[in-house]
Amino acid sequence: MFEVIVYDVAGKQLGKEQVDPAWFGGIIRRRLLHEAAVIYQANKRAGTHDTKERGEVAGSKKKPWKQKHTGRARVGTKRSPIWRHGGIVFGPTPRDHSRDLPKQMKRAALDSALLSKFKDGEAAVVEGLKLEKPRTATVVDALSAIGIKESVLIGTEKADAEARKVWLSARNIPHVHTLPVTDFNALDVLKYRRLLFTREAFRALVKSRTEAPAAKKEGK
Repeated sequence: MFEVIVYDVAGKQLGKEQVDPAWFGGIIRRRLLHEAAVIYQANKRAGTHDTKERGEVAGSKKKPWKQKHTGRARVGTKRSPIWRHGGIVFGPTPRDHSRDLPKQMKRAALDSALLSKFKDGEAAVVEGLKLEKPRTATVVDALSAIGIKESVLIGTEKADAEARKVWLSARNIPHVHTLPVTDFNALDVLKYRRLLFTREAFRALVKSRTEAPAAKKEGK
């Protein structure tokens, strides 16, 4: 069992939450994590890079001089790749870099990423992070009191009005990002050094992992 420390916004320890590795697959699948990270990053690529081949560059197709008896090298066109301003050979062209990742692999990769954070003690829970109105200083003070100086991903329970206040308060802080736990993916979890859950978000995450097997059995 792993322990996750629970803090209040003033940095005081309120207790600890227990995390059973079995809830998140039991082991960290490093090869799957790498594959998922590569696919998520590839899906972000625009794929708009382009170069002009010899048929696309500006210039005449006329032969600059006759083939023989000039003492010069043989040339067919100004667009030749060996000439300055000529076409590019085997250059990049627009294409789709995206790849698909099956749902079960997405879930397993996310579980492995979360488990690695719990195992390394890089996850924490904060209670009382509820804002009357968006205020960056409140989140900055809370992170400082808890002792988080690295990049951090703040997990909220769901995308509601309360979560939006937290997001608005944290969006201007460097290396701090906010997401509902239902929108987490393996790359987001690995990208940030620390994980900080609200109490409600942590309970929702644990509930989704502990109740999934029972729901599956009932479906059968």
